[in-house]
Amino acid sequence: MFSFGSWPSRAATAATAAFLALVPAAGASAAPAELPPPLSVPAAYAELQQLVVAEPRPMAGYSRARFPHWARQGYSCDTRETVLARDGVDVKQDESCRAISGTWYSEYDGKEFTSSSALDIDHMVPLAQAWRSGANAWTDAQRKRFANDLDGPQLIAVSAASNRSKGDQSPDQWRPPLRSYWCTYSRAWIDIKARYQLTITDAERDALLEMVSTCHEDGGA
Repeated sequence: MFSFGSWPSRAATAATAAFLALVPAAGASAAPAELPPPLSVPAAYAELQQLVVAEPRPMAGYSRARFPHWARQGYSCDTRETVLARDGVDVKQDESCRAISGTWYSEYDGKEFTSSSALDIDHMVPLAQAWRSGANAWTDAQRKRFANDLDGPQLIAVSAASNRSKGDQSPDQWRPPLRSYWCTYSRAWIDIKARYQLTITDAERDALLEMVSTCHEDGGA
């Protein structure tokens, strides 16, 4: 059975904020998306060494429907709209909790957007990747929790183009185009794999080690 960390929940705060009528500040621009903070650099190195290395499990029986999303998060909000509210600047939502205006910065490729339709909510560890790493043995309820996790750094609003380029690939197969985000990305990936006790491959481990090492290029975190 996987374990869960003690990240403070942001769902209630985000759901409440969804109904505040915010007036955009003059000249406001998007700030980087604020995931719940990933592991520190030393903790990431330590957790990476503890992850179990194994061959990918078969995809037999997999479908996205086995990871129910997006779940209701209170009022009329679902997980997608909650993340859009969290990761954007001056986000306004309608009575159905849909983001109708705001500004978003895509950490993966450094692009800025003013329409939520240009964004995807990325699962840091993709659903199919999780299935190959051990989620195939979970219950559907456990997979639903994974697919809607707002407590850890599992969900982030990014450009649709970057998310679809990533697909279900692991860090040895795909990395964010912005090298400056590799440090955060790798720590978040390791964090999720550790919290859910998912396995990694040899190639994945080597890629994560290389990406975490970039944290030292700007002084670490």
